[in-house]
Amino acid sequence: MEASDRSLVSFLRPLGAGIALMGTALVAACAAEPPSTALLSDARPNAVALAVTSPTIDSAAGSYLAARVARHERDMAAAARYFTRALDADPENVDLLRQTYLSLLADGRWQRARDVAKALVARRPNEPIAALVLVTDDFAHEDYGAARDRLAVLPHQGYNMLMVPLLTAWAAAGAGDIEAARNALAGLEGNEAFTIFRRFHRGLIEAMAGNDSLAEAALKKVVAVQSGGGYRPVMALGRLYERSGRSDKAAALYRAFMAENPDSLWFAPALARIAAGTKPEPLVRDPREGAAEALHSVASALFQENAVDAALLYARMALHLRPDHDSAHMLVGEIYDALKQPKRAVAAFTEVPAASPLAWSARLRVARDLDDMGRTDEAIGALEKMAAERPKRADPLTTMGDILRGHERWLESVAAYDRAFARIGRLERRQWRLLYARAIALERSNQWKRAEADFLEALKFEPDQPFVLNYLGYSWVDQGVNLDRALKMIRRAVDLRPNDGFIVDSLGWAYFRLGAFDKAVTRLERAVELKPNDPVLNDHLGDAYWRVGRHAEARFQWRRALTLKPTEAGQAEALQAKLRHGLLPGPVANDGI
Repeated sequence: MEASDRSLVSFLRPLGAGIALMGTALVAACAAEPPSTALLSDARPNAVALAVTSPTIDSAAGSYLAARVARHERDMAAAARYFTRALDADPENVDLLRQTYLSLLADGRWQRARDVAKALVARRPNEPIAALVLVTDDFAHEDYGAARDRLAVLPHQGYNMLMVPLLTAWAAAGAGDIEAARNALAGLEGNEAFTIFRRFHRGLIEAMAGNDSLAEAALKKVVAVQSGGGYRPVMALGRLYERSGRSDKAAALYRAFMAENPDSLWFAPALARIAAGTKPEPLVRDPREGAAEALHSVASALFQENAVDAALLYARMALHLRPDHDSAHMLVGEIYDALKQPKRAVAAFTEVPAASPLAWSARLRVARDLDDMGRTDEAIGALEKMAAERPKRADPLTTMGDILRGHERWLESVAAYDRAFARIGRLERRQWRLLYARAIALERSNQWKRAEADFLEALKFEPDQPFVLNYLGYSWVDQGVNLDRALKMIRRAVDLRPNDGFIVDSLGWAYFRLGAFDKAVTRLERAVELKPNDPVLNDHLGDAYWRVGRHAEARFQWRRALTLKPTEAGQAEALQAKLRHGLLPGPVANDGI
């Protein structure tokens, strides 16, 4: 994390703002395709589905209660519907006005949200986000004077400590007063946390005004914050170079970004454009788009800090000003993914135009969401189509492997990963995750020798990767081979992740297999404390209790493991047998370990 990142977090958290700059994520379009959370969380992934229903409610009180429930479940469409019904019955209620416009805005119903926000601001002029909704509407109508007037009376508190100066600068630029725009941004200079925002928007404003040298100076400082630069700063600076006849510098900038993000296609169209000798539009063409960029910048930062509700509001305002903002559509999709609402995520990702540099990333995300919606075969079909479109790209096949692995379709998963590896060719350090993923599928499909080779190859690239150390060590212990090395590996994994219940369980199970039953009990009790609802961990603890003579507690753990509905093949039957007969005589206790 950059120094500016830490200062922004520490400065704004006490105010409830919760903004963080993760590198230059605040001005990036979206993160690179993330690793599967199931892959990196434990060796026994499971899927959780959440369904929200929207019953018919007739009374105003019932509508209000239903709206509260829907909001709690993050079903903003239902919340907006029910809050609107409640507000119709009590239109002067300030709390209902606030809840209704927020829900409408989150759901993307702009005109109704604006009207309710206007009614609220008439009663509470300094209501921060409602006032920004009206400012956004002023920008949409190019009424920059009205926007400046509204912004001038807003208190600089919370998010508005950053948002008001940014939008004031763009409103001043819209009125043709570039010096006033610079002064507005200069108001952010006292806060190191805001430096990257200030420089980025200073660069965009100067570029829009035709002051190329000033724009270049500001944007270069933003790009320099992160190796390779953030996506949107690189795009802004690169387009400035292209438009001023310095395509060679633009190409070098784009290639540097792609070298740092080797799986990204984001600047391939820009390089093709340079080869064709055509010039692009600037990243921001007018103050309306500049205000959209400011709102998107803050929304991205909020999302990186996991403030998903606020991030969605700012992203919606950005999209109202610039419906073609592909990065904002991506952000909305990512927000809905974080909220476990794949249907809404798909709707957002499909808004990314096919010609956008982000379209490929959006399609990969859609495939994952289709799978989350239970449309797995459709997801696989979409990925096969992508793999055929770009026969050198491995990412559709790795995504396919991840999806199939998540459904325990082990052989199909291995086949997809094998096809991906064939396209990758020479492996690099970043491929350790792919090796690890294929190794899991290989191990589960009883192809241990290949699995073991992949685990060991992954460790060559990442010797201290705790998940690989744990999985390989646990597998060796379970097979009764390489026990000394396995024990060292699992101990190292526990050192790296002492609060991971599955890794702690691996160490306890290693002690159990080696006959160190007292040590096994201590570790397995800790594992169950960390993951109390996992049937395998409770089963392991029961075995350890039995070996140290705590038979009543052992049977309690085995019964508990049964109530947790174990899914491992044969585990339920084994638990029933242990409850009837206990454990068969095992290895002699070994206290020397």
